[in-house]
Amino acid sequence: MNHTKIASARAPASYERCTLAVHRTSRDYQAFRISPDDSNRLAIVFEPANAHASVTVCVEIFDPGGRTPPNRHFQAIEMFFVLKGEGIAMCDGKAVPLGAGHSILVPPTGLHQLINTGPGRLYALCIMVPNEDFAELIRSGIPAELDEEDLRVLGRCDVPIAC
Repeated sequence: MNHTKIASARAPASYERCTLAVHRTSRDYQAFRISPDDSNRLAIVFEPANAHASVTVCVEIFDPGGRTPPNRHFQAIEMFFVLKGEGIAMCDGKAVPLGAGHSILVPPTGLHQLINTGPGRLYALCIMVPNEDFAELIRSGIPAELDEEDLRVLGRCDVPIAC
């Protein structure tokens, strides 16, 4: 099945032109701790400034025992997809276990928290739409380094083109 022809057949003429997608590699990511005592870091992948949309995409990196503070967003939905590690997601008093390949979607106003319960780091892809000043909050924090383990997870160094 030719998906290009099907998509083109349904798309208005104004959508038929190709625009260059925003491309980034793990070398482009900057990491921050929102506050000095945080046990998690956020590596920004896309944000309104480079995505040209009201979205924030980052990878949250939790040290063993790390956690986010309980928080909520009043307009945004937030999705977490676990890349590596294990933990617990809390939302409005309910807990669910998380492991690699698990995801959770937090609706607006859901009071939520992620907690790393494993022996190693927990890596979770986080997508927030709309941005709701999340990228700005991250960037107002303290710059943090990404070490070799982080870059292996973020850069998928087992795939030659990614490194």
